[in-house]
Amino acid sequence: MEHAIIYDCDGTLIDSEHIAGSVCAEALSSIGYPITMEAFNSRFNGIPVAATWAMLRAEIGRPLPEGFNEAINAEIYRRMALELKPIEGVAEAIATIGGNRAVASSTSLEPLWRNLRKTGLADLFEPHIYSATQVARGKPAPDVFLYAASQIGVDPHQAVVIEDSVAGVMAARRAGMRVIGFSGASNGIVDLQDRLAQAGAVAVIRHMSGLPEAVEAVLRMPR
Repeated sequence: MEHAIIYDCDGTLIDSEHIAGSVCAEALSSIGYPITMEAFNSRFNGIPVAATWAMLRAEIGRPLPEGFNEAINAEIYRRMALELKPIEGVAEAIATIGGNRAVASSTSLEPLWRNLRKTGLADLFEPHIYSATQVARGKPAPDVFLYAASQIGVDPHQAVVIEDSVAGVMAARRAGMRVIGFSGASNGIVDLQDRLAQAGAVAVIRHMSGLPEAVEAVLRMPR
């Protein structure tokens, strides 16, 4: 039966989480909610932005300053334009693996496309680039992975997901998909490899050079 590889984006295809995490951590610390980039990413990686800020607003317990989120978004956009790079070796790994593939990300559709174009990866996936904003629930719910599988015409049980977040691994497992974890991005999460394995990743790699072999091994595993 035909299979497909479904890739998360931030921290899997593009090395973006240290940028967004540091901007958010600095902004939160400036209003009396001290948090480091590492702690922010450890808690919120893979979770859609709207859900992240709903949780934070509830914990802060007071209205955020006027224009707070808009300023954060502007600074993230500015830094992404200057600093964003693809994960080392990811384009080569994708080309080696080949086959049916899609992107399924928690990032909103417009910045998702923009970031993939900037890093030269959009052409590897177009038109199969999907956002959790296109479905009812974000990760750790399975919706975006199920949607991606339906769009590329594969049974969820024949899909292998590449993910760098616990929320993403949980979402893929709930979709009935096998997951390979990736722990090599610059997100500052020191115990990420163990966390991904504990969440249900069947393998965890630290460099994309190991991804083709990991995918082959997972596809050989009995269902």
